[in-house]
Amino acid sequence: MTVPRPRCYIVLGATGKRTMGMTKYDRLLYILNLLRSRRTLNAARLAEECGVTERSIYRDIISLSEANIPIYYDNGYKLASDNFLPAFNFNFEEYTCLKLALESSPLTETGKYAEVLKQVRAKVDSGLSDITREKKKTARSVARIDIDTTQAHSNPERIYGIIEDAVNNQTCVAMDYETIEHGMTHRVVEPYFIVFRGRAFYFVARCRLREDLRTFRVDRVRDVQTTGEYFARAKDVNAESYFDGSWRLYGGDSFDVEVLFSGKAARVVANGVHHPREEIETVNEHTVRYRVTVNGYEEILRWILGFGDEAEVLAPLEMRRELAEVARRLLGMYAST
Repeated sequence: MTVPRPRCYIVLGATGKRTMGMTKYDRLLYILNLLRSRRTLNAARLAEECGVTERSIYRDIISLSEANIPIYYDNGYKLASDNFLPAFNFNFEEYTCLKLALESSPLTETGKYAEVLKQVRAKVDSGLSDITREKKKTARSVARIDIDTTQAHSNPERIYGIIEDAVNNQTCVAMDYETIEHGMTHRVVEPYFIVFRGRAFYFVARCRLREDLRTFRVDRVRDVQTTGEYFARAKDVNAESYFDGSWRLYGGDSFDVEVLFSGKAARVVANGVHHPREEIETVNEHTVRYRVTVNGYEEILRWILGFGDEAEVLAPLEMRRELAEVARRLLGMYAST
């Protein structure tokens, strides 16, 4: 079982290379968790896990012993008793649910919280009751959640951390941001909150370049730094209500959309929930009528396009015309094949 490192900080070695370190207090707690979870850890392996020298590990073992924690060596360091560390009061079902939630959290993609989640998992595993620990040994893993993400970032911890701190402290950030429409832009923004929605992390901020609220994707931020300037957050902007009415992420004017779905598309639409405001009416055995009021229609337009000729837009008229133009371009593209 992998037991993660606890709270870490960045240090610079003699060569200037960045390495991960941790305070001695955190390292001692981490060693205790390791010893409770594994049975054959020697000084070399502990040093590798903690990112320190074996000499430091020997000193840590002495410190723990001087604190009356019973440690002995027998094919690896072991604890003579776990009684000084109280067990969590998790039954096996509660432990399984918590483990599943921790392992499947999209926060593992942030860099910043990946190690924190592992640390929580290590503490949970090391503090289980004997009954739950024994049942865990023989139980099969019957559930797994794979959250599909499209995060692609070379330095997510720094980017995410700066934006999160700016949200907490209500400070402005200056960032280089790559948009789909305009490429690289430089902006100063006032971040309100971060949200995982769809397949990636986004943050909502008031953009001073556009003088309005905008939704930014975290992994499209190429560089970011705090400006030190504070801003007053609008009280009516929050993660709970900001996306009301949008199809997924982006807002705009409100449209009443009506679509006829047929064939397989009709069955797909009829057997799922796609928007809180949708209405689905069965026309016949092979056709359903889909109605929804949505803010901005670009995202729902892409969704409809995915159904090909099994989706016919009836309203709004401008969407129907736009799809007709797309169809003409596709016909010209593939007419010679």
